[in-house]
Amino acid sequence: MHIDVMTVPQPFAQMGALAQRTQAAGFSGLLLTETGRTAYLSAAVASQAAPGLELSTGVAVAFPRSPFVTAASAWELQEATGGKFRLGLGTQVRTHVVRRYGMPFEQPGPRLRDYVRAVKACFTAFRTGKLDHHGDFYDLDFITPQWSPGPIDAPDPKVDIAAVNPWMLRMAGEVADGVHIHPLGEPGYVARHVLPNVAAGAEKAGRSPADIDTIIPAMTIVGDTDEERHNEREFVRASMSFYGSTPNYAFIWDEAGFEGTTARLREKQKAGDMAGMMAQITDDHIAAFATESTWDDLADKLIAKYEGVATRVVLYNALGGTDRFERYGEIARQLSAR
Repeated sequence: MHIDVMTVPQPFAQMGALAQRTQAAGFSGLLLTETGRTAYLSAAVASQAAPGLELSTGVAVAFPRSPFVTAASAWELQEATGGKFRLGLGTQVRTHVVRRYGMPFEQPGPRLRDYVRAVKACFTAFRTGKLDHHGDFYDLDFITPQWSPGPIDAPDPKVDIAAVNPWMLRMAGEVADGVHIHPLGEPGYVARHVLPNVAAGAEKAGRSPADIDTIIPAMTIVGDTDEERHNEREFVRASMSFYGSTPNYAFIWDEAGFEGTTARLREKQKAGDMAGMMAQITDDHIAAFATESTWDDLADKLIAKYEGVATRVVLYNALGGTDRFERYGEIARQLSAR
């Protein structure tokens, strides 16, 4: 089991030091989300500061960039890391794609499927000089040597996608190399939806389900006293209230026995009541969706929850308290060695 740490991209002057610290602490890799800063440029800085560290975008927004532009960025990062880069892609939501990026969002699931295939066709073109992809959304058939980065001495980058609903999970199994599970992906949801749907998609495409990696973020609350765990618990509560307000994720709460959570969160959100949103996330929610533990028991608890299910576990809030980062890194070392 690989143990990564999740972070938002940092200013370049800070990114290199964070990558070095991540590597020294014992994590397998660094997973870069995309927010106000681009994941690709931060990954480039990290690749030079900490050679050998595994890097991934988790996830980069697909549609604002052409498949060729994305493929070229991933190709260069795969070369820079010596084959230790994973390209994680997601759709984002309509408002961001249309109103922030100014790009179309129709049929996001089928569009992302075609996008992944187009990116992989570009990888082939970089090696062979022949670009030939004709899908429902993207037609790519022109490349010349001066516009190709050319072959690299590393395998093609793995391409992972973020998926929540059953259709997207099946699509991940069909065309992707891995699937990023949502931070609200508690074990029951993974068992009911992720594993069977990814397997169904893989089998439809004549692939083995074992070939598709499962990448799961783990929200953790760790400390040897309740006082020590308090700040992380409230961070997790705030994170869950933010994610849980999205209508597409309502079924995850409902199936876990917390019916109506999304509706209550959205009511508070529309009123601008952030404290009220957090108050909707009870300790029972947190117990079901996060992992709370002492430091001595954390490795065993994560193994019990994710062994045989997750290929990579991403510690969601290891950077929340920087004085605790190295302790999380020691847990990562323990888990990677098992």
